[in-house]
Amino acid sequence: MAATIKDVARVSGVHVSTVSRTFSAPHLVNPATRSRVLAAADDLGYRPNRAARALTTGRTFNLGLIVADISNPFFPPLIKAAQAQARGRDHHVFVADTDEDPRVEEELIRTLAKQVDGVLLCSPRLSNKLIERLAEDVPFVVVNRRVRGLPSVLMNVAQGARLALDHLAGLGHRRIALVSGPAGSWTSNEMRAVAAATEGLDLVGFGPNQPTESGGLAVASEVAASGATAVLAYNDLVALGVIEGLAEQGIGVPDQISVIGFDDILPGRLNRPKLTTVAMPAAAAGRMAVDLLLQSGGEGATVTLETALIVRESTGRAQT
Repeated sequence: MAATIKDVARVSGVHVSTVSRTFSAPHLVNPATRSRVLAAADDLGYRPNRAARALTTGRTFNLGLIVADISNPFFPPLIKAAQAQARGRDHHVFVADTDEDPRVEEELIRTLAKQVDGVLLCSPRLSNKLIERLAEDVPFVVVNRRVRGLPSVLMNVAQGARLALDHLAGLGHRRIALVSGPAGSWTSNEMRAVAAATEGLDLVGFGPNQPTESGGLAVASEVAASGATAVLAYNDLVALGVIEGLAEQGIGVPDQISVIGFDDILPGRLNRPKLTTVAMPAAAAGRMAVDLLLQSGGEGATVTLETALIVRESTGRAQT
């Protein structure tokens, strides 16, 4: 016979209502009591009836997670971390991919709003104004974008860009190509702001560009013709595309041009030369985004996570 909520209450020594709260609103239960109830439920093999809970609480215990491009290796660690964090708080996550298309993004948000308790919106391509309007229908946490009145998890792109530019300047580079990402990208805007405020550098901007290897490949010839001795790219995929395009023109990295990416994805570590990059805390962002979405009083809160420069083989001293 399957264990019931009364069995869990008896074994853990609490009232049935406390067991119910442990699964429906765990933040309202004392941590020690919650652990005892969960341990008893695990021992007994008890699983709450999600449909009944939804009818009782008016909640689905489901979250939506929308990413710009699930094929980008940056996103899977974030997705896995968010799913694990949500599962630990008895929620499920529906993952959706916009393929970098803001129209698809809006359609997915409107569809998911009817099926979930909240949405994690990662690197959105929609305008802030439209995101604000959509947030009237479903709670949001936005990852890597500031939107007025909405909680957000930011990775410190400005800090990473400063570290990258300081690294290049220390190697003697003065003319640097800044290869941006999509139009309206918060990350690109942060990188441009830091670059513009950095003294002693001659910066050449290229963009907007697709945030993919083909986007970097397409702009490589312009970078080569610009006279830049170094590149700071929107992300690692773009950086790898630039390196490939430069190689097709017989330009060596880092012997003739140095290249830095953003994200620290696995392909960058396997590339030759191994890619110097700014490591972005994707997994930590996924966990924090779930916590912000589920906690009460999280409206408008902003959490900023630190980034770090990882120096590998794609940067070297400027040629004099």
